[in-house]
Amino acid sequence: MTADANPAGPGGAAPKRAAGMGFIMAAVLIDMVSIGVMVPVLPALIGSFTGNPTDHAFWLGVVSFAFGIANFFGSPFLGALSDHFGRRPVMLIGFCGLALNFFATALATALWMLIAVRLVGGAMQANAAVANAYVADISAPEDRARRFGMLGAMFGIGFIVGPALGGLLGAIDLHLPFYVAGTLALVNLAYGYFVLPESLPPERRRRVSWSSVNPLSSLRNLAQLKGVGLLVGVIACSGLAQGVLYSVWVLYATFKFGWTTQDNGWSLAAVGVMSVIVQGWLLGKLLKRFPPRRLAVLGLASSTLAYLCWGAASAGWVMYAVIVANVFGYTINAAIQSMVSAAADPRTQGQAMGAVSSLNSLTAVLGPVVGAGLLTAVSHLPQGHWAIGAPLYFGAALQAAALALAWAHGRRAQRALEAAAA
Repeated sequence: MTADANPAGPGGAAPKRAAGMGFIMAAVLIDMVSIGVMVPVLPALIGSFTGNPTDHAFWLGVVSFAFGIANFFGSPFLGALSDHFGRRPVMLIGFCGLALNFFATALATALWMLIAVRLVGGAMQANAAVANAYVADISAPEDRARRFGMLGAMFGIGFIVGPALGGLLGAIDLHLPFYVAGTLALVNLAYGYFVLPESLPPERRRRVSWSSVNPLSSLRNLAQLKGVGLLVGVIACSGLAQGVLYSVWVLYATFKFGWTTQDNGWSLAAVGVMSVIVQGWLLGKLLKRFPPRRLAVLGLASSTLAYLCWGAASAGWVMYAVIVANVFGYTINAAIQSMVSAAADPRTQGQAMGAVSSLNSLTAVLGPVVGAGLLTAVSHLPQGHWAIGAPLYFGAALQAAALALAWAHGRRAQRALEAAAA
């Protein structure tokens, strides 16, 4: 029971909170399977409304931008609401948003409908931020990195099952994966309503203020948290690199190697397998050897090299080889989230995680714009040309910038510790 914050409480609160980790992992797993199902087929669905590769890349960027900008404004608002009303009701709102998003996407008959649907879905969906706050509620500070890794493993399993299932279903009908994803979101809604316990007790809740729901204010407050500082830059640069990667992966592999929807689904499933192995099993062992600060630096160095290799890949098998070799790259998010969570007050975990999610959403806004722009510029090149990797070369530069900031943050923290000891 020592792993749970505030283990004592009326009515056997400690066992309930201990069980909460299993509940939230199951909820995140179902959530990520439903999201993963649509990943390999959404670009193909957008392509069904366009006539050439240039338009295809452009409108993929627009649709991705719509979700990201709505999520940028919605995440801090929902995160602050979770600090006031509790995590459970806000997660239920997110499940509703996902179900609406998927079913409406399946029924869309024009690009403007896809854009409208992604706007609504992005505004209502902040499950990742609230799930991280949930884990922070029920975990002692020293256990958070490991438990964020366990949560990351659920994301990974979702990205094993989801994209593989989406690729198989998409080969039957492009709309079928969205109906399946919407059904899974409804299953999660029922699970959350009937099974998922609340993690935030009433005495640790706080009132909603304008500064806590304003995304710009929440980012400023995040930067001012003692012990965060340069981490905001790390999150921004690394998040933007990941936003570029995720937004162009399917179309990049299609242009570069001629991959089909099913091929892309299997490649994303491979990412999920590695994520599960590293975050679900290896991360705990790595944390015994490296503190979160050091692990973040190693992860960013590994990812910088991975992005360069993905961009320069001359054959599809190279993509899989780099996915497997980029072991430390799968530890970045858990390490940084642990550092931010440790700097936040127990009453503001939702706001802090919402601010991180909002920052990630901002990079998710910019990532598709940058990625689609770079991919559009090289879409005329013949299949296999090295320059088609331009978005990934740019991502490598961003990861290198994040690496420099993380190293500087570590040096600053070490000097502060030495000064305190002196």
